[in-house]
Amino acid sequence: MSYEAVLDQIKHKKGKKEKFEKHNAPKKRDFGKEKKECRRCGRTGRGVISKYGLNYCRQCFREIAEELGFEQLK
Repeated sequence: MSYEAVLDQIKHKKGKKEKFEKHNAPKKRDFGKEKKECRRCGRTGRGVISKYGLNYCRQCFREIAEELGFEQLK
């Protein structure tokens, strides 16, 4: 289960919720894969193209590449 799903289940149990948040909250990252995210859809991790300052995931990049001026090689 995801962190948010469990929080939703125990939201009315104050003590359990505080303990769960203390020990299971996702770590805030300063660098690495999880720090980069797509500026269009918000995906993180693998497949984020940061070259030339694009910061788009590969799926979004394929959709808007021609608008940005990229051409497909033949």
